Amino acid sequence: MTVNQRRKFLKKLSGSAALLATTAPGAFAASKHFYILKEQKGYAANDMLNVAQIGTGNQGHSHLDTLKMFGDVKLVAAADLYSGRLKRMTELYGKELATTRNYQEILDRDDIDAVFIATPDHWHDTIAKAAMEKGKAVYLEKPMTQNIEEGQQVVQTWKDTKATVQVGSQYVSNIVYQKAKELLAAGEIGELNFAEAYFDRQSAMGAWQYSIPLDTSPETVDWSTFLKDTKKIPFDAKRFFRWRNYSAYGTGIPGDLFVHLFSGMHLITGAIGPERIMSTGGLRYWKDGRDVQDVVLGLYDYPKTEQHPAFNLSLRVNLADGSGGGSKIRLVGSDGEIELQSEGLKLRKKAMSKAPGYSVNTFDEAEQKAYMAAYDKEYGNIKPVMSEPAELEYTIPENYKGMNYDHFANFFHAVRTGDPVIEDPVYGLRAAGPALASLISSRDKKTIFWNPKEMKLEGTT
Repeated sequence: MTVNQRRKFLKKLSGSAALLATTAPGAFAASKHFYILKEQKGYAANDMLNVAQIGTGNQGHSHLDTLKMFGDVKLVAAADLYSGRLKRMTELYGKELATTRNYQEILDRDDIDAVFIATPDHWHDTIAKAAMEKGKAVYLEKPMTQNIEEGQQVVQTWKDTKATVQVGSQYVSNIVYQKAKELLAAGEIGELNFAEAYFDRQSAMGAWQYSIPLDTSPETVDWSTFLKDTKKIPFDAKRFFRWRNYSAYGTGIPGDLFVHLFSGMHLITGAIGPERIMSTGGLRYWKDGRDVQDVVLGLYDYPKTEQHPAFNLSLRVNLADGSGGGSKIRLVGSDGEIELQSEGLKLRKKAMSKAPGYSVNTFDEAEQKAYMAAYDKEYGNIKPVMSEPAELEYTIPENYKGMNYDHFANFFHAVRTGDPVIEDPVYGLRAAGPALASLISSRDKKTIFWNPKEMKLEGTT
């Protein structure tokens, strides 16, 4: 049975098992604390998907941890360029798991329905396009590609093959972000005018200083394949295991972390991207041979659309944050703000007064009396209204399985049914594009003009 025949069979089995979301009580009920609710449904026990993991580093193992939560998904193969990781996969999943250094061997198998790609960024486009052309469903880690041109090619291949492709910025499946989207759409903070987000870290691991195995050598690592089409240099264990630190293989802070913030912000607001991008930063602390920045700040102008008013966005990541690190997203409107954190969100309201107030002390006495008479006539009949709670808090329930689970569940549902995923390659490029443009802006010290609809650069100043 070919992979396409398997997929048609699985679609028949799956029926209409849709993921449903329910919301908490009305925003201004008596209590100020609510749980964000979500119903999560499973699938028939015989509706088994065979999947493979390509890239078994830290993010690859994060995928595997989530896969264990699905009884109807089976890991059948894994690929990596370091033999020690393949040995570890055998230790964890048994000798029946097929392991290889050559990802093409996985794509050539007809019994594999989907592949999860968690390789260094410079390999994303090549493997993703090859997998789609082989009829596989693809879960592709963020950023979707290392540069914008590659992203456009992935989008085109997706359109040509009609493959199921989910980009792996799981924040778009987070029920906290989905609740924020609901509250914003309901007008709870008035008209959005500004948003800010930061994702700071204070640890060596957070700054990509990953452990390097003691047995690392040209014999245990396929160095030439790792290099791909980059500059040919002698074997360097740091570049292999800490590839995020080097622009030849990774995308720095914007590609690793800004892209999450763009993805989440676009979900909440319905935006497709900014039109003007300004970014700056520097290498302030981690002077370990890397050529990417450890502090990056970005400013973004979002134009008015049918989905949202014009607003400004500010992003920041600091990989040496002496306050201890942390993350937050805040959306500010004319009547309040929504603050998102990992465990929930807070809604604070402060509506603009209908009466503007007055400043007449510098007027002469006669003018003061005349002004106040006119003011009272204009605003004196405004009726008082009941005060609303100053702050409402929404938190995730204890039984919530997490955004990774929801993102995978959405992907598997699409594989089985052919329904759209929540983060397809167009969505992925509209998040990755501004992040990658931020790299250009900071590197070249220029303002970047981005066309979010066409997903292409328009120029610089």
